[in-house]
Amino acid sequence: MNMKSRTKWILAALLALGVSFGINPIDVVAQTSGGDNATAVFSGGCFWGVDAVFKHVKGVSKVVSGYAGGAANTAQYETVSTGTTGHAESVQVTYDPSKVSYDDLLKVFFLVAHDPTELNRQGPDSGTQYRSSIFYENDAQKKMADDYIAQLDQQHAFPKPIVTKVVPLTGFYPAEDYHQNYLELHPDQPYIVYNDLPKLERFQRDLPALYEQQAAK
Repeated sequence: MNMKSRTKWILAALLALGVSFGINPIDVVAQTSGGDNATAVFSGGCFWGVDAVFKHVKGVSKVVSGYAGGAANTAQYETVSTGTTGHAESVQVTYDPSKVSYDDLLKVFFLVAHDPTELNRQGPDSGTQYRSSIFYENDAQKKMADDYIAQLDQQHAFPKPIVTKVVPLTGFYPAEDYHQNYLELHPDQPYIVYNDLPKLERFQRDLPALYEQQAAK
């Protein structure tokens, strides 16, 4: 048996063992993946602040601001800003599942990064490009996102209904260079000071176990 076949056999055995003991197969895969990175895509208003929040999550190694929901040929800021492309300003989060779970990323997304009850807007920004969405990459992410929203609804976690849409990811397109790492490069910009720095303060205060002082790339 070669190494690749051996690895597949061991993984299959661990999955079967985990199921027999009631362990979520997703958790088994994460724990046996050898620290391989995964990605997740979220949209929650202007990507400057959402990017900054996820850069401070423990276990996150990279965050890219960009566009999701539309076609490749319309993934430019000026075009997306018309609100006619189907794109939403989004972030692609690269993380290590052995250090932070997808559920933890959902917690940060809903409780810190944005207000999931605002429809087609976020703070001072309005338009479908600022909508609240989770772009899932596989069935496991879809189920976890749907389950998390159902849990928040059951707990009446927010005073208004959650409007976040859980939709398949058809493509993620990085934004222009001047949008990347915007908060870190422009901490004194009035929009950042008023809208986004308070998110980082709230993150550090309310979810300290997930907060990393040193920002990711």
